[in-house]
Amino acid sequence: MIMVDWETRPASAADVEAAAELRAVVLREDLERLGRYDERRVRQRLRDGFAPAHTRVIEVAGEFAGCVALRPAEDGHWLEHFYLAPHLQGSGIGTAVLRGLLERCDREGATVRLNVLQGSPARRLYERHGFTLEAEDPVDVFMVRAPASAVRDA
Repeated sequence: MIMVDWETRPASAADVEAAAELRAVVLREDLERLGRYDERRVRQRLRDGFAPAHTRVIEVAGEFAGCVALRPAEDGHWLEHFYLAPHLQGSGIGTAVLRGLLERCDREGATVRLNVLQGSPARRLYERHGFTLEAEDPVDVFMVRAPASAVRDA
């Protein structure tokens, strides 16, 4: 694994199109396999749910390389729009970004939920970080992770 120099910054409204395009690239294979790929809808769903206030942009060498959102919910947070450029997947960036977000949620005592497409390799990343199956349907797998302190105390 080659560690790449990266950083995150707060997202702005100007990041929405780069994020929408990355979503289309990253999800295409899984969505096609599931018979759900739609060229317009895959981008529009990100545009519709993009909240810069809850989103971080991942940059490598000053260039947009990914994004992740942690949206507040009644009982914790939803991890959403977590996309990393394909050529950077497996570099350790996604793991480091996820670990940082989860450490913050653990300090807050917050439960984290997410959904991932059926058959997505990303599910293994989430399972390694303590997410477990909550529910699933033919397209999505819904996962949940209790804060680490609650896991230790259980």
